Amino acid sequence: MSDIYGQAHYIKVTVTLDNGTPIFNYINAEGAECPGDVTITAASTITYLLDDQTGKGLKFVGAGFLTPFDGIIDAITLSSDGKLIQMVDLDHTTGTTKFQLVLTNSNNTLMLLSPDPQIINRQD
Repeated sequence: MSDIYGQAHYIKVTVTLDNGTPIFNYINAEGAECPGDVTITAASTITYLLDDQTGKGLKFVGAGFLTPFDGIIDAITLSSDGKLIQMVDLDHTTGTTKFQLVLTNSNNTLMLLSPDPQIINRQD
């Protein structure tokens, strides 16, 4: 999707349990399984939508970046119910940034980290 204000990218994050171990699966807007990475060529908003299949009351509480000052992602917002996290990328900086989605649960006070998707900025 795109318009004069930039592009929108959607990734559904499904979390299931396999013998108590969380398994993350990413599905892109076309319905295809993907690694959760997004390649950006224009200003964009990247939305990760949580599909909690664990029964543990998972919610997004943020994202942790290995290089938070690299200028790739400009801002993050969370929905009040913790089901959506949006990343704003104004596409001013070429490069790649890695991050992990941070989730909380209703069973205890421990946090859950996703495998590390990437945002890749490329010039058109």
